[in-house]
Amino acid sequence: MDTSEAVENQSKVSTEHSPWQVSQLSKSLKDWIEKLGRVWVEGELQSFQERPSGIFASIRDLDVEAAIEIHSFNQSGAQIEVGLKQGDRVVALLQPQFWAKNGKLTMRILAMHKVGLGELLERLERLKQQIISEGLTAPERKQPLPFLPNRVGLITGANSDAEKDVLQNAKLRWPEVQFEVIHSHVQGDKAVGELLFALETLDAMPEVDVIIMARGGGSFQDLLPFSDERLVRAVAACKTPFVSAIGHENDQPLIDLVADLRASTPTDAAKRVVPDVQEERRNLQVALARLRQRLDSIVTVQEQFLISIRSRPVLASPYGFVDAQAEQLGLLKRRIREIADFRLERAKHEIEQLSLRAHSLSPQLTLSRGYAVVTDEKGKVLTKAKSGQGIVIRTQAQEIQSTVNQVKEL
Repeated sequence: MDTSEAVENQSKVSTEHSPWQVSQLSKSLKDWIEKLGRVWVEGELQSFQERPSGIFASIRDLDVEAAIEIHSFNQSGAQIEVGLKQGDRVVALLQPQFWAKNGKLTMRILAMHKVGLGELLERLERLKQQIISEGLTAPERKQPLPFLPNRVGLITGANSDAEKDVLQNAKLRWPEVQFEVIHSHVQGDKAVGELLFALETLDAMPEVDVIIMARGGGSFQDLLPFSDERLVRAVAACKTPFVSAIGHENDQPLIDLVADLRASTPTDAAKRVVPDVQEERRNLQVALARLRQRLDSIVTVQEQFLISIRSRPVLASPYGFVDAQAEQLGLLKRRIREIADFRLERAKHEIEQLSLRAHSLSPQLTLSRGYAVVTDEKGKVLTKAKSGQGIVIRTQAQEIQSTVNQVKEL
């Protein structure tokens, strides 16, 4: 490093005792800023002015409060679409420019054009496919709506037709329905932030059983906040059942895909969220009539059943069964008695016959006819005797002891 470069570098150092000149600071800032290069920016065109010297405006962030000033002088060669106006959504190629004279930073326009419908549709289609691939639109994620919500949360524009449609139609169907209404911008750069805040507020309220986000339709540009990725993901993550009622048919904001229920209009949302008290009363009357008819039918059938039971002989005459059994028992007793008498009589006759037969065969009867029985002294009947043997002779009336003197063989 030569002496001149060392002196120059030394002069660039800013100290308390060796401060920079303002012009030196401005020049340094200008050098550094203009080295930043170019950048593409998307936003909403604000404070748009076309002067003889050129175009002066600002680009506002689409979501938050942030803006930058932009300009383009005539004959600068900037490629700027003709017909731009305040409020247009644009994409601009910008280059930072620092004005050393007054210390002001602006952005020079190199090219600027309105965001085309085709480009927006392509972005929305990519986001749509992304949330579908993540399963945020799956039917199994859809929460059922309560039959009769304790309190309905409503997010809509202040004093809008959508608000009136929801409130009036809901109260016509169910006069006691309660609402928690939060007003929000429903289009423009403030819409997404306010819609997110309202959604988070209502979702945190335990008394709110269902949330409706309503708008009375609009152009494709007006409905873009309802396809913002942050709002779409917030709706998908909402713990409270959510109803989308943007009031459109041709264009479908992406929150419709992740909502638990898509209503075609705010009026349709009111009809879907609360039941019709008159219809419910009619249904109740029909149900009660059917219940009464069913009960009457059951009672009638049971009455006929009881009548048929009571008409049976066993119940018509409670003692008839006992009497019948008593009569049967009497018949059985008589039958047993007859059988017993018959058997006794027959047995008596048999005994008499046996007695007569025994009497006819009795040895005593034989003795009465003059016969005698001869036995030895031990009582054994003798068929043969020996001479000198002691014998006993038994007649009908006597027992004679004797001795055999002589035996003669026959």
